[in-house]
Amino acid sequence: QVQLVESGGGLVQFGGSLRLSCAASGSIFSMYVMGWYRQAPGKQRELVATITSGGSTIYADSVKGRFTISRDNAKNTVYLQMNSLKPEDTAVYFCNADIIIIATMRRADYWGQGTQVTVSS
Repeated sequence: QVQLVESGGGLVQFGGSLRLSCAASGSIFSMYVMGWYRQAPGKQRELVATITSGGSTIYADSVKGRFTISRDNAKNTVYLQMNSLKPEDTAVYFCNADIIIIATMRRADYWGQGTQVTVSS
């Protein structure tokens, strides 16, 4: 009923930039917090950044000052602008959204399929 589709991942050199996008589609009544998480090989999934419907943001310490999360509520889309990328940013990046769907009018957590970001040194 709801799909989150990420795009924008890829291979980039140390110090480069990438912009990730995540579009939500389906029978959406309302969207609350949206965010990005990442999981590197052999590590647990970790928070990168979140943004509320009102625009309040939270960032992991490791990405503060380098990454910027934003959203377009009219398009049900969240973005992650990643600058000054480092090899340690290499991971699969997952989009997450807190959504109420029309069918149930209940709030639930949804995840995208993930997009690979690889930063070469």
